[in-house]
Amino acid sequence: MQMKTKNIATIFAILAATLYAINIPVSKMLLQFVQPTMMAAFLYLGAGAGLFLWGSFTEEKGEKLTKAELPYIVGMIVLDIAAPILLMLGLQYSDSASASLLNNFEIVATSLIAFFLFREKLSKQLLLAIVLVTGASVILSFDGFCWFHFNHGSVLVLGAACCWGLENNCTRMLSNRSSVQVTTIKGIFSGLGSLIVALIAGERLPSIHWVLIVMALGFVAYGLSINFYIKAQKDLGAAKTSAYYSVAPFLGVLFGVLLLGERPRIHFYVGLVIMTIATVLMVKDSISLQHTHEHCHSHIHEHTHGSLSHSHEHSHIHSHAHIHGEDEAVHGHTHNDIEEHDHTHIQ
Repeated sequence: MQMKTKNIATIFAILAATLYAINIPVSKMLLQFVQPTMMAAFLYLGAGAGLFLWGSFTEEKGEKLTKAELPYIVGMIVLDIAAPILLMLGLQYSDSASASLLNNFEIVATSLIAFFLFREKLSKQLLLAIVLVTGASVILSFDGFCWFHFNHGSVLVLGAACCWGLENNCTRMLSNRSSVQVTTIKGIFSGLGSLIVALIAGERLPSIHWVLIVMALGFVAYGLSINFYIKAQKDLGAAKTSAYYSVAPFLGVLFGVLLLGERPRIHFYVGLVIMTIATVLMVKDSISLQHTHEHCHSHIHEHTHGSLSHSHEHSHIHSHAHIHGEDEAVHGHTHNDIEEHDHTHIQ
């Protein structure tokens, strides 16, 4: 029964990655008919409205948001206005395959912001992965081997990744709240904010059928993807779910080739190899997270003082660190608190 539950959770994790992966190539196709800021607006409105309806039919555990969290909510909304707009603008000037890989830079931004603002520790493996992702991002940001000519679209995509990296650190402060409520607020208010920006910028409203198509994409690629990710995480844990979800950028590349007929140039494949190595390192770092399990042992000591005999119960807590691989565990004793990091971040 437990194996069946984990198999279903694995399917949910891969499904979450697949649904998110279709976002960039399909968005690039739709940009022929919908202007970029309008696209960003209706993607998020679709995610917010869809999750609101989803939440009305499902019960989800989680604490409600409070006024004390208002700064993080506002930060999340503002950054979720900027990020998709930058991504859609970037997609106008870059191919979807490169944009899919460049999305991995979000992990770099998230990790570095967490390090500098929240003093989270970075493992050597993750640091190496960050260096590799940064190097690959630089390569992907140039037009082929014209090393003195930046692809402006790639720079905009990297800007979106940085915004989402900061947004992830705002959202992490809301991690114990209802995910449906957080996603609904994020979608509705960020979508409305993007819509206001689009109207101020003079973009025209698309016809209703394009609005519905874009909203449907937002619900699937953002809303449902988040929902399936959370379902997977409940049974697999953060580390293994993030490992499965890490295939999303590579699926995005595949969809770009299949749906758009893209044929990337040599520099893309150089970046792809480096990005693959970096992803493997991040997955290994995520899977080998240490978990502290406490075991409490009680025993009774009997004491005799002259004719008076009494007993005391003593409890000893031993902490064991377990480093889990796929099929085996390495055990050691530790007295340190060990923090788990999830390197996968969802928009």
